[in-house]
Order: sequence, then C-alpha cells, then structure tokens
Amino acid sequence: MSKPSPSPNGKRFFLSFHRYMSMTTSSRTHHPHTPAQATATQLPPSPRYPSIISRYYASTPGSPLSRPLSHYDIFPATLSKGAPPHGPFVIDTRQLRNEFLQLQARAHPDRHQGVDKVRAEGTSAMINEAYKTLQTPLVRAQYLLSLRGIDIAEDETAKVEDPDLLMEVLEVREAIEAAGQESDLDEMKVSNDARIAESEGILDEAFTSDNIEMAKSEAVKLRYWTNIKESLNAWEKGKPVVLVH
Repeated sequence: MSKPSPSPNGKRFFLSFHRYMSMTTSSRTHHPHTPAQATATQLPPSPRYPSIISRYYASTPGSPLSRPLSHYDIFPATLSKGAPPHGPFVIDTRQLRNEFLQLQARAHPDRHQGVDKVRAEGTSAMINEAYKTLQTPLVRAQYLLSLRGIDIAEDETAKVEDPDLLMEVLEVREAIEAAGQESDLDEMKVSNDARIAESEGILDEAFTSDNIEMAKSEAVKLRYWTNIKESLNAWEKGKPVVLVH
C-alpha cells in the first residue's frame, strides 16, 4: 500500500523548521565530546512538539535535525550555552523545573493520538530522563563524566583517600545516629548543604577549565555529602546510618 503524501501544511512546517534549526545549530558551538543520548528516528517532526524536541524525530539523514542530542539540548531556555565547558556546571534548578513542566505539558501522551501518541510517549520519557539527570549536582556530574567515558556511579573503587575527609564523614554519621530528635539535625543540614555548595563550585571550575581529573575527584567527594544529605532527610530515631561511598 502506498503511503499518503504529506499535506501542504506539513511540508511548509517541515521546510520552515529546517531553516530555523539550520540557523540555531550554526550559531551554537557544541563540545566535541558530547555523545548521542538519542538519535534520529524515522518519525517526522511535528508542529505539536517543542522545536528542540522535534529534532529527535528528523527524517533527513545528514541534516541539522539528525544531529544527536545531549540532555542539555532538551532545555534550551535554561541551558542556552549547553554542557560544560561552554556552559556552567551550576544551573538554576528552579528555572530547569519550570521548563521541564512546560515541555512535559506539551508532550504529554494524553494530548495526542495515533502515531503522535507513540511519539509523545518517547519524548516524555526523554524529557523525564534528562530532568532527573540534571536536577541534582551529583548525578549531573556523573553524567558529564560519563560523556568522557568515566563511570564513577557504578565504580566502587572510586573512593576518597583523604583521611581528614573520611574522619569528618565518620563524625557526621555518628552525630546523626546520636540525634535524639529531628531538630537536632538542623545545624547538620545547614553544614552539609554548605559542603554540597562548595563541591558544586569546585566542579564548576573543574568542568569549565576542562580539568577532568579534578572533576572526577570532586564528584567522588560529592557522593559522600549527597549520601549524608539523604541520611539526614530519612532520619529516624535509633535507626543506624549507612553511608554508601
């Protein structure tokens, strides 16, 4: 059975969309190490989707639309400069969430039918995955390192050898376990949030200067502080604290 010819409106949208993306891709530089997080499929772009998401569905090989995307490409309003070293490591998570909600509202599967519904399900999953990855400093750092072939998320050998830091972590764990009520944790939460903010600043410097070894070392430290944060948030009286590192 022969496929129906695309409508004139569809042709006009596709051509105008190509011109738009040609201008945006030529004016923006991407880091050469950014690998594909999703590649083009055989589904055509749709005017019902945010333009940046439609690039997942380009059907013309070799066109700007068929260029693979990273998680950073999905949020052009919040992350207009892209991934480090071109863009900063520290991001506005409130603005990221607002853009995430806007994108999800437009791509929600319940708003589409037929092929568009299938497309929307895939797009919604991509948006979710990108948001979950970028919203927290640790997972964001692990993602950026994974773009360079460095996996510290699953590497149990990636540990900090600094005895002073390890002693500090041990003392915090004991203080959490010794807390008699939740209010006893308030000062610890403030102190740990300061540690996380300091790590973010160091990671920002490391990724901006393309110092991957520095970024890897600090990301491992941040894993400790993030685990402490999770333990503080999940505190229960008398419950032992297990710090994964």
